Amino acid sequence: MALPLPLLGAAGEAGGKHCVSIVKHANPCGLAIDTDQAEAYRKAYSGDTMSAFGGIVGFNNVVIAETATAMKGVLYDVIVAPGYEPEALEIFKKRKRTRVLEAALSNTPLLNVRNVTGGVLVQQPDNIQEVAASWKVVTKKAPTDRQLADMAFAWKACQLIHSNAIVFAKDSVLKGMGAGQPNRAISVYLAGRAAGEDASDCVMASDAFFPFPDGLENAARAGAVAVVQPGGSVKDQEVIEAADRLGLVMLFTGTRHFYH
Repeated sequence: MALPLPLLGAAGEAGGKHCVSIVKHANPCGLAIDTDQAEAYRKAYSGDTMSAFGGIVGFNNVVIAETATAMKGVLYDVIVAPGYEPEALEIFKKRKRTRVLEAALSNTPLLNVRNVTGGVLVQQPDNIQEVAASWKVVTKKAPTDRQLADMAFAWKACQLIHSNAIVFAKDSVLKGMGAGQPNRAISVYLAGRAAGEDASDCVMASDAFFPFPDGLENAARAGAVAVVQPGGSVKDQEVIEAADRLGLVMLFTGTRHFYH
């Protein structure tokens, strides 16, 4: 089934909106997009108020004073943005131990460097731009426009989270995630538990295919209503049948994202 148009351009694009990410131990524990920067921050922070403590906050636009004020009372080790209003900097100067960094946005391709025995591994980062309209609906139920937008957001978030990565998202806000687990079903459980009551009506994204239906069953039990995943398992048909049985929407992207 082809997806209706229009949707998004590249999957997960902010589309000129404000995007705020709160990173802890190299994984985003908070992530949100909104037309209002301060609200984008508040939504990102609400995703995991406990883990945000001592984290890194990243912005895609110049930070304004209203946003800096909204951040008061929360300890952050680093704040990074392409720039700051003078009033925002004055507010940040009152922080005791926060490092405030300015990083210019650039389209210059970067390389990832990893240590290996006897040398280093140099590789291109996973910055594949995908078109959500090319994804395939594999279930009897098709997604709504809101679900499609949330799937694109969740899929982009999965690309930035350590595998096995699972994301629960709703209204362009990261509600829960599971990362770095050896078992994908455990990541689903952790993401659903982190989302809590907010898991209801969420979409779920998985950076790789589900080899068994248990991941979908756990997602539905938590409250998710739609799933986006690469597909490609020998048990895809069994997983699709499980999604239909559970009343879920499911899309296949055809692309995996492993972040190690």
